[in-house]
Amino acid sequence: MTPGLMPLGATAPLVGTSREPVGLVACAGRFPVVFAEKARACGIPVLGMGFVGMTDPQLKEVCWRFVELHRFALGRVIRTFRRAGVKRWTMAGKFEKRLLFRPGWWWRLWPDWHFLRLWLFRPRPANNDDTLLLGLIEEFRRYGLECVSALALCPELLVKEGHLTHRRPTPSEQRDIAFGWHLAREMGRLDVGQSVMVRNRAVLAVEAIEGTDQAIRRAGELCRRGGFVVVKIAKPHQDQRFDVPTVGPQTIETMHAAGATALAIEAGRTILLDEAATIALANRYGIAITSLVDPILERSSVG
Repeated sequence: MTPGLMPLGATAPLVGTSREPVGLVACAGRFPVVFAEKARACGIPVLGMGFVGMTDPQLKEVCWRFVELHRFALGRVIRTFRRAGVKRWTMAGKFEKRLLFRPGWWWRLWPDWHFLRLWLFRPRPANNDDTLLLGLIEEFRRYGLECVSALALCPELLVKEGHLTHRRPTPSEQRDIAFGWHLAREMGRLDVGQSVMVRNRAVLAVEAIEGTDQAIRRAGELCRRGGFVVVKIAKPHQDQRFDVPTVGPQTIETMHAAGATALAIEAGRTILLDEAATIALANRYGIAITSLVDPILERSSVG
């Protein structure tokens, strides 16, 4: 196992007592809202901090306290957590890292000295997700703030094994899933992305910094006839504290618009948001969703 990474299934206590607040660094998507709703139902106060224009506006309605961030003010996050008595914090949602590669990002995001010190002066081998987020976790730890997995509170979000929709993948789709599975695993090992799009055992698109939805749209542009599969799986040593593969209704809407016909995800290692709504939408569009522990075909049959 890679040192410093939390293995699949490992959890840490989310909070010491039900009255101790937990900090939430919230990015894009619905996962932060789902987490905050579950915490509130369990009597756990959530101090949410979200980026303006990125975080779901609904989040502020379900948090004990919510602070909007208009800039990359890492020092403000740390000070706010400590003043509120937060000892444990979590992150949820997708951070749009492509913002860091747009012209003028420095002025638009206005990073504070704390962020700049972490970004400019801390040596790291690469700027991939694991390296950056583990560096952030270590920085918070210096101030007595321990990062834990949001899934420690809501493990039921991890999808179970099986065919989830009325329609199962066709034999052709099964072959493409098996072909794409091993490619997606290798992309995850390299920390490039979590998804690949395949038709007739040819790779149409590989997810990188743009995210799954954009990669699906690109595959649809390159394969106008549609009929391709989407394979999304976890990294071999996925750290459950961040970047856990997530799908939901938006994934299905994007697939339908792009012409994708089947989705394969990894059982026990992928978050399925709004499960009933996601499956109902897939059934409506005739999209097959299958959740697997391993590819449905032997590696030898994928030649």
